[in-house]
Amino acid sequence: MATTSPDVRRGGRSILERSPAARRADPLFRGILTGLAGLILVLIAFFFVFLINKAEPALSHQGVFSFLFTNDWNPSKAIYGAWPLVAGTLLTAFIALLIGVPVAVAAALFITELAPRRVRGPLVILVELLAAVPSVVYGLWGFFVLIPKLKPAEQWFADTFSFLPLVGGNVAGPNYFIAGLILAIMILPIVSAISREVISTVPADLKEASLALGATRWEMIRMAVLPYSRSGITGAAMLGLGRAIGETIAVTLVIGNSPVLGKQIFDQGYTLAAVIASEFGEAANDRVHAGALIAAGLVLFILTLLINAMARALVRRAENKGTNVKAVPGGLG
Repeated sequence: MATTSPDVRRGGRSILERSPAARRADPLFRGILTGLAGLILVLIAFFFVFLINKAEPALSHQGVFSFLFTNDWNPSKAIYGAWPLVAGTLLTAFIALLIGVPVAVAAALFITELAPRRVRGPLVILVELLAAVPSVVYGLWGFFVLIPKLKPAEQWFADTFSFLPLVGGNVAGPNYFIAGLILAIMILPIVSAISREVISTVPADLKEASLALGATRWEMIRMAVLPYSRSGITGAAMLGLGRAIGETIAVTLVIGNSPVLGKQIFDQGYTLAAVIASEFGEAANDRVHAGALIAAGLVLFILTLLINAMARALVRRAENKGTNVKAVPGGLG
């Protein structure tokens, strides 16, 4: 007499096997997710085409090359050279990264690796509270506090280190450096939060192994934690860069809104986002002026896409380097 296996139901199907009806939702779920992902690409393409169409009057009037590389933005004379805006955007974002990323990574390392456990929670809350401050508050604080308080120190630095590139001369009140400093404070929470999460994923065995081999706490961080976290920290820095490039109100209040390219970091300047916020209201009845501002938005959009692509490439490269370091038996030495 044949015996029936206890894991077989009536009809010969195992109790561990799902019925065909239960699997019908899988293709539907996959199709919905694929459609949503495709919709993002469609939206990006739509924004790109929309911006090109709206910017066409200004680009036809000024010329694409002249628009990008002419150092003269003068709407009253229908001259739209956006190079001062592009350079101001890149310069302030670079200053923000130069100041903000080391501080954010240092804060993440201290909270994750060095701070006593009882103070980690309050420190995390304090750092993340910086993200809750509105950008206009940062701008007003920079205008009424940082500009007058830091001007003597900026002038001393400009006089002492005038031999350095982009340093020297008289210091303006609002300037590139103040804008970059404000942006550095604004990107600190996001860079620190992502870096902290990445650093917390470093395996404890990797850190304990380096300490067991005689490494100090700093050597353990340098040889084990930072190489393992390199890709995540790089991605955090690129997200901070994207945040800095797109900031509008705070930068508008502290950069000086001068449509001429400054010769040093303590000169007044302009950014792409700031010029759009400042002049769009008065450009409503001027088709070419409005098109020039939209063209500035198009340049900002392209810069953001390029930064995201560069960030992905850097993260992939850092991941490959990290994998190679971890694969080598003497990678910690």
